[in-house]
Amino acid sequence: MSNPNAHHVGLTVSDLDRALEFYRDTLGFPVLDRFEVSGEAFADVTDIDSAAGSFVHLDAGDVRLELVEYEPMGADHTRPDINQPGAAHLALAVEDADAAFEALPESVEQVGGPRTTDSGTRLGFVRDPDGNLVELLEA
Repeated sequence: MSNPNAHHVGLTVSDLDRALEFYRDTLGFPVLDRFEVSGEAFADVTDIDSAAGSFVHLDAGDVRLELVEYEPMGADHTRPDINQPGAAHLALAVEDADAAFEALPESVEQVGGPRTTDSGTRLGFVRDPDGNLVELLEA
């Protein structure tokens, strides 16, 4: 493999419109593209019979954020803690973590923070509507 570059970070969501409200309206990421994918090739590559996906790509600064709602939807899972293998989170650099947390609507679940860690980074976590962890940090 020669010089791979990151293209996007993908998050599977249960309700694309609800997730879009969070990432576009609450966090302010502009929509780049919205599309649907289905068919035999998509089912083969995802290893899901009769798979179809509704996608939104958002401009998250230096990375494209992909939100996808799959049909059929997989089984519900418990929200993993950050220290569980396989857990993932989206980290977003903000100028002022305290101001970012204060600007969040009350409906956004705040996990913890902001706090200053031993490394000197001020950060905290919130959860999106599906429970995905989003870190807000002063980079």
